[in-house]
Amino acid sequence: MTRTICLMLMGAALSAACVTINIYFPAAAAEKAADRIIDEVWQLKKEQGSKTQPEGSQQ
Repeated sequence: MTRTICLMLMGAALSAACVTINIYFPAAAAEKAADRIIDEVWQLKKEQGSKTQPEGSQQ
């Protein structure tokens, strides 16, 4: 009886170990998000650069 239960548990464990999980990674969406973040960072740098110019340099 104990042997049968052990075999059933081992069979269940082996079956659970063979489960494959497929995960879809949205590469295109991640690339668009990265481009948007880069554009925002560049815009911030341009705005900070125009604010930090000395007043006498625009003449």
